[in-house]
Amino acid sequence: MKKFITQEHASGCAVACTAFVAGITYKKALSSFYDGEFRAELRGFYCREIVRVLKKLGMQYDYFYLSKRNKKLMYIDKAIVFLKKSRKYPQGHYLCRAGKVWMDPWINYPSITNARSGFRKRLPGKLSYVVLPINTNNA
Repeated sequence: MKKFITQEHASGCAVACTAFVAGITYKKALSSFYDGEFRAELRGFYCREIVRVLKKLGMQYDYFYLSKRNKKLMYIDKAIVFLKKSRKYPQGHYLCRAGKVWMDPWINYPSITNARSGFRKRLPGKLSYVVLPINTNNA
C-alpha cells in the first residue's frame, strides 16, 4: 500500500490527493496546480481543476456527481472523492481510494499546524463528487 500524503495548507486536500494518486510529492503536485493564484491556502480547488492537473501529469480522469445510481464509482482504486460541506468540514474535503481504505490527507482535522494523514475504513461525511480514472476496466 502506498504511503499517505499529508496536506500542508488549510485548503490543500485536493493537492495531497492528486499527489497520492499520481505518485508524486505534495510540493510537485502543488506546483502543478499553481496558476498565478495560491489557492491551497485560500479556497481550495474544484474537481475540474484536479482533472486538469492530472491530465498535465499524464493521467486520464473525469469527474461525476455521485447519485444513488452511480455510487459504486467511489470504490474504484485511485478515485478522489469530495465530501459535501458540513459542520465538520465547512469547505468540504477530498479523500482518495487506496485499495479497500480511504487516504485522508488531514485525518486529525482541524489542527493544520500538526496535520497528519492516514487511512480510514469509512468516510467521515457525505459525498457529492468523484474524480475518477477513466482508463479503468472498473467503470
